[in-house]
Amino acid sequence: QVQLVESGGGLVQPGGSLRLSCAASRIIFGPNIMGWYRQTPEKERELVATVTKSGDSNYADSAKGRFTISRDNPRNTVYLQMNSLKPEDTAIYYCNLQHGSLVVWGQGTLVTVSS
Repeated sequence: QVQLVESGGGLVQPGGSLRLSCAASRIIFGPNIMGWYRQTPEKERELVATVTKSGDSNYADSAKGRFTISRDNPRNTVYLQMNSLKPEDTAIYYCNLQHGSLVVWGQGTLVTVSS
C-alpha cells in the first residue's frame, strides 16, 4: 500500500510564501496524477493543483499566478510552492495520488496565513 507524507505547513504572514512537500512511500509505475487539495471547516475539500507524471499541470482559479506545482519522479515527491499567500488560503492541505482505481490521501498539513 502506498502512503503519502506531507511536510512544510505552518504559520505565515499575508504576502508570504510556503513550500509544501509530499513524498510517496514507493515508486508508482505507470501514468498517475499527484496533487494538492485543501479543506476548511466551512468548505468541502477543493482542488488546488494537480500534475501528471509527464508534467502537465492544472490549477484552481484561486491558485493561478500564485501557486506552482511540480514533481520529482525519481524521488516520488510532489511540491507546492505558494507565494503571495492570503488569509483565505488558510486550510488543511492534503496531498493526493491517483493511479487507475487507486486513490491515496496524505494526512494533511495545516497552513495558517495570519498577521
